[in-house]
Amino acid sequence: MGIKRISAEEAALLIKHNDHVGFSGFTHAGCPKVVPLALAQRAADEHAKGNIFQIGVFTGASTGDAIDGALSRADAIKFRTPYQTNTDLRNAINKGGTSYFDLHLSTLSQDLRYGFYGELDVAIIEASDVTDDGRIVPTCGVGMTPTIAKLAKVVIVELNGWHPKELRGIHDLTDLQDPPYRREIPVYSVKDRIGKDYIAVDPERIVVVETFVSNDGGGFTPVDEITSRIGVHTADFLVDEMRKGVIPESFLPIQSGVGNIANAVLAAMGDHESIPDFEVYTEVIQDGVVDLLEKGRVSFASGGTLTVSNPYIERIYKNLAFFKERIVLRTSEISNHPEVIRRLGIISMNTAIEADIFGNINSTHITGSKIMNGIGGSGDFTRNAFISIFLTPSTAKGGQISAFVPMVSHVDHNEHSVKVIVSEYGVADLRGKSPRERAECIIENCAHPDYRSLLYQYLASGAAGQTPVNLYNAFAFHKALLETGDMRNAVLG
Repeated sequence: MGIKRISAEEAALLIKHNDHVGFSGFTHAGCPKVVPLALAQRAADEHAKGNIFQIGVFTGASTGDAIDGALSRADAIKFRTPYQTNTDLRNAINKGGTSYFDLHLSTLSQDLRYGFYGELDVAIIEASDVTDDGRIVPTCGVGMTPTIAKLAKVVIVELNGWHPKELRGIHDLTDLQDPPYRREIPVYSVKDRIGKDYIAVDPERIVVVETFVSNDGGGFTPVDEITSRIGVHTADFLVDEMRKGVIPESFLPIQSGVGNIANAVLAAMGDHESIPDFEVYTEVIQDGVVDLLEKGRVSFASGGTLTVSNPYIERIYKNLAFFKERIVLRTSEISNHPEVIRRLGIISMNTAIEADIFGNINSTHITGSKIMNGIGGSGDFTRNAFISIFLTPSTAKGGQISAFVPMVSHVDHNEHSVKVIVSEYGVADLRGKSPRERAECIIENCAHPDYRSLLYQYLASGAAGQTPVNLYNAFAFHKALLETGDMRNAVLG
């Protein structure tokens, strides 16, 4: 008889108030698109009748607007985890309308299997193919898809014909054993595969919704003068580490975060004649990596998702044979796993919202209280990297905000994990330095000139001890921002 085909509206009726729902994908890539919209409409209809209708939402990372945006606007999200980037969802979280708990991306799959958050009722998965015997082939983003397919009572598959069935073979899909039976992860090189190219699910648990919907991948902000300088400083630093013999001549795999700064760094590395062809082991494969794969500067890329703009995904699909030989898409549990990151010697590069002069990093909150996106995978890589690098322009809002402050308003990555910080002004190598030495290095090499005298003034006012903190002045920059709109007006007592 085969797997049952139903409409998106019928699929939405399978989901009940208070259900825990897992979604496939990682960023917009690989996310279902039509069932979440039908679910948002169902929630709106229930609310119009005076009924409560909300669900718990588990995702691989951020999602497309059809999930986080539509469901937030319909007030359909009771709680949400982990990483998110949608404006409507962010507003709901910061207003207290949606409960949000932030997690390292590497841990959510195992936390679900461990039963930390109760049972998973429904999984909604975008697929490029599904067979009658229950073999599901994801599209261009994986996330935690094998885990939610395994745990959910009902698996709704959006079979999206926009993605070619020939994607099968690009994925490496596995679900780890749980303690006390877990063994080592046998990924010993960037190219190694340890799983299958499909997810096996009992057909009795599957229903299929057929779709034909393109990705909603917009372009990235172009590289500008500031991000270009950050890229050049980072590439020069890595070359200098090679010359010192710290990084081997064959180089080491690179992990980079999402956005224009990451693309600028990758472009600078690709242009630097002293950097050999290199591999990428990351969570997000973006436009810059595709360019370097085509040029031969990146020899192989392992990630969890093709988070690329639509012109780039179309390029990949038109030349799929070429890219399937050079790309593997894994679960976030493997792409972000500390064991593998440390074994391979990954050089991690992630962005910061702000850094303090002692090397602590805030990558998630504005003025300490308002969530921006979440920690994502930056903690997974930072804590376990061969060299952990954070990148940030020295200022924001036309100079009114300094990225370098006396004390960060929220800590995501502490001084013990952060090795190097780069701004458009230069590189602060924090390895082997005391807190006071780190502060001087960061102020001199990374802070904007408009803020250096204030930061030195704060450092001089610090209490005696290992770390010269002045608790009375620690948040003077943030206080000035809240009261006057400009950190340059900070008053240090």
